[in-house]
Amino acid sequence: MRYVDPKLLEKVNKWLIPFFDEDTQHTIKEMIAYDPEGLEDSFYKSLEFGTGGMRGIMGVGDNRINKYTLGKNTQGLSNYLKEQFPGQALKVAIAYDCRHNSKSLAKIVADVFTANGIEVFLFSDLRPTPELSFAVRHLNCQCGIVLTASHNPPEYNGYKVYWEDGGQLVPPQDAEVIREINSLEYTDINFKSDISLLHTIDAEIDNAFAEASIQNGSFNTPQSVKDALKIVFTSLHGTSITMIPHVLEEAGYKNVNIVKEQALPNGDFPTVSSPNPEEPEALKMAMELAEKEGADLVIGTDPDCDRLGIAVRNDEGRLTLLNGNQAMILKTHFLLEQHKKKGTLNQNNFIASTIVSTPMLRKIADEYEVTYMEGLTGFKWIAKMVKDFPELTFIGGGEESFGYMVGDFVRDKDAVTATLLACEIAAQKKSEGSSVYQYLKDIEKQFGLYKEALISVVKKGKKGSEEIAAIMKSLRENPFTEIAGSKVVKIEDYLTGEARNIIEGDTEKLDIPTSNVLIYYTEDGSKIAARPSGTEPKIKFYISVNDPERVEETLQKRIEDITAHLNIS
Repeated sequence: MRYVDPKLLEKVNKWLIPFFDEDTQHTIKEMIAYDPEGLEDSFYKSLEFGTGGMRGIMGVGDNRINKYTLGKNTQGLSNYLKEQFPGQALKVAIAYDCRHNSKSLAKIVADVFTANGIEVFLFSDLRPTPELSFAVRHLNCQCGIVLTASHNPPEYNGYKVYWEDGGQLVPPQDAEVIREINSLEYTDINFKSDISLLHTIDAEIDNAFAEASIQNGSFNTPQSVKDALKIVFTSLHGTSITMIPHVLEEAGYKNVNIVKEQALPNGDFPTVSSPNPEEPEALKMAMELAEKEGADLVIGTDPDCDRLGIAVRNDEGRLTLLNGNQAMILKTHFLLEQHKKKGTLNQNNFIASTIVSTPMLRKIADEYEVTYMEGLTGFKWIAKMVKDFPELTFIGGGEESFGYMVGDFVRDKDAVTATLLACEIAAQKKSEGSSVYQYLKDIEKQFGLYKEALISVVKKGKKGSEEIAAIMKSLRENPFTEIAGSKVVKIEDYLTGEARNIIEGDTEKLDIPTSNVLIYYTEDGSKIAARPSGTEPKIKFYISVNDPERVEETLQKRIEDITAHLNIS
C-alpha cells in the first residue's frame, strides 16, 4: 500500500463503515492501495456551492457527486425547510438533465425528501432547468432541485437548489443551508422513502410552461413573417429537445431544421468536445447544416437548456457567431423597443446584468429611462433583484456567459424563451429588409462600439485550486499600475467590498455582496475583471474595451495587447 496522509486517511475511514454500500467501500480500498493521488483529490475537501449550485466529478468521496454527498445535502435541506416553514405541508419539485446518473440521483434525492415527510413532484423524464424554476412557483413549492452540471464535461454532475420564489438560493438562506448540511454526519441521512409522498409530473407542467414561454417571448410577428425565417436548431444532446421545437412550432415557427445527429439526449455528448455554446466548435454541425439549408439563424443550447448560442448572417452573407454580450444587447434593446411601442415602458421597469458584462447595457437603460441593476455573476442575483424590488417590473436581463431571462415568470436564465425571442428579432428584422447583424451595428452606432473577450484558464484538482488562489492573491497584493500601456485608474475588490480610486487616492464601499472578484479600470476606458469560476476548475478574465471612433480593428488590437500583458497560462 502506498503512503496516505494520516489526516486524509481519517476522513477516508469514515466512508468504510457499514452505512456505506459495498461498491463504495471497495472502490475506496482500491484507491488507498493503488491511487493515492486520486484518493486525495476525492477527499481533500468537501464539494461547495458556487455560482450555479454544487457541481463536481461523479465518484466516491467528499469532493465528488454521489448518493451520499447529495443525500447529505438533501437531509440538511429537509431539516432547514422544516425550520423555515414550521407547521406547513412541505412540497419540493425535482428535475434532472441528460447526464449519466442524473435520473437515479434525482430518485435518491426524492427518496430522502419523502423519508423526511416532504411531498415531492418529480419529472417523469429529463426536462430543461428553466422549467424546474417555473414548476416551483406553478406548484406552490417551497423548494426545487435540479440535477445538472450544465455545460461541464461528461464526468460531472450537479445539484442546484431553488427557493419558493423560483430563484436559486441566495443570502442568507444559502449560508444557513450550508451550515445545516455541515452539521450533519453521513449517518444522519434518512434514505427510507415514503412512496405515498412521491408524485410524477409531466404534460400538465410542460403545457403550462410552453404557454408562458410563448406569452413572454412573442411580439405580434405576422405568420407570413415567421414563415419566411429559416432556422437551424441543435440541442447538443441535451434537454432542450424536449421543449424548444414544441415551443417554436406552437409559436408559429414551422421552418426549423434540427441537427439530427445531436438531437438524442446523451451524457457522453459524442459529437462535441464540449457541450458549451460559448465555444464555436460546439455549433460546428449546426453551422454546416445552416449553410446547406440556407438558414438565416442558428440556435444551440447547453445540456440543461439555460444558455444559448446564436449565429446570424453578416453583411457578406456569411454566418457569424454572436458573443454573449452582443446577444444580450440585442435582446434587451428589442424588448425595450417592444414595450415602448406598446406604451408599457416607464421608470418602474428595470433591466439587469452582472459586473463582468458589457457596460453598454447601462447606456441603453439610460436612453430608455428605465432602471439598470447590476449584480454578481450568476442569475440567482438577478432573480433576487426581482424578489427584492416587487414595486418594479422586470423587462429582461442577461450575462456575458450566454444566459438570458425574459420577464419574471422564470427566475433563472432560460434558453427556451430566449430562443423564441431570438427568432422574433430575426423574423422581424428580415421582414424590414434588415438583419440581426445590421440591427446590432445600428445599436453600436448609437451607443458606441464595445468589444469583449473572455480568457478561461483551466486549473484542475487540488494543485489547480491552489494555483488559482495564488493568482488572485498576487493580483491583490501586487496590483497592476498599468495594463498594456494604459494607467490603472480604479480597482474594485469585491472580496473586501471596496473600490479604490488610484488617481484621487480614496476608497468607497461597494454596495454588493462580497465575492472573489477583482476588476481593474484603465485610463483608456478598458475594464479587466478576474474571478475563479464558481462551477468549473477555471480562473476567468473578462476584458471589455471601447472606442469612440468605432474602429473595430483598434479594439481587437487592444484586446490582444491586454491579453499578452496579463500573461496568464
